[in-house]
Amino acid sequence: MIQVSNLTKRYGQHLAVDNINFTVNEGEILGFLGPNGAGKSTTMNMITGYLSSTAGSISIDGFDILEKPEEAKKRIGYLPDLPPIYGDMLVREYLYFVCDIKNVKKDNRKVMVENIMESVKITDMAGRLIKNLSKGYKQRVGLAQAMIGFPPVLVLDEPTVGLDPKQIIEMRDVITNLGRNHTIILSSHILSEVSAVCDRVMIINKGRIVASDTPEKLSEGLSKGGQLILRVKGNKEEIINVIQNIEVVESVKVEAEREPGTVDVIVDGDKSSDVREILFNTLSAHQMPILMMKSVDITLEQIFLQVTQAGGAQHVSHS
Repeated sequence: MIQVSNLTKRYGQHLAVDNINFTVNEGEILGFLGPNGAGKSTTMNMITGYLSSTAGSISIDGFDILEKPEEAKKRIGYLPDLPPIYGDMLVREYLYFVCDIKNVKKDNRKVMVENIMESVKITDMAGRLIKNLSKGYKQRVGLAQAMIGFPPVLVLDEPTVGLDPKQIIEMRDVITNLGRNHTIILSSHILSEVSAVCDRVMIINKGRIVASDTPEKLSEGLSKGGQLILRVKGNKEEIINVIQNIEVVESVKVEAEREPGTVDVIVDGDKSSDVREILFNTLSAHQMPILMMKSVDITLEQIFLQVTQAGGAQHVSHS
């Protein structure tokens, strides 16, 4: 649905986007992450045709954004980080105004506007002045304008910025539902939201893509591979002593005591070895039963920091 090839953007001597390539498949929700100044907004602005590229190409549903801008832009709905709404208009009036701008046929407008208001849950606000709405509802009105014309691609730049936790959850549900019928690029700084909503995550740093995969596979690929949490039955000091003396264990720390007579510990092992079997055999030999053992997954926050730290050279891509 979206094909980005050798995309580059220069501002004088500054290289904002450095020869990036990626594809977003039909029906996919792609989380687009990056620290401030990484080239994220510049890339999104080029995808929507708001900025032209220095080099490379962008194709939307087979139409080049520069060679056939009208056809390409017809297929894109865009919600910038500041929604382009007019405070002195009523919600329904504003959406009809957007229909005019997008040349939506007059006989389709009423049903389209009502359907879109229903899908983003603003039907009750249709007769209200936009300036009197809460920030959460203003964001939804901005999302509704992006959906006018039912474009197959939605580009959402920070759609939950400034919202309270309840509004974030509501907006997340709306975006998840939209993903059934749309291809979505979602930019966000709230990494838990990206984990919850997106099929794939792409991280950009210093104008280059440094990671691209599902949140789960990124976690597998970048985790130390040897961090485990165990619940072991027995005396805490004796358990710690036994685990510390295992050659492939790098560190062990007590997490909690959640069951009587047991201790939960986090063990960091040498990533070149499978620590699980060695732990099992050693603790069994000391009559210390393991009641639980599981891997500690690396979070998206940790992945983000790991691939965007100075140098950020680790490139993970399975897209």
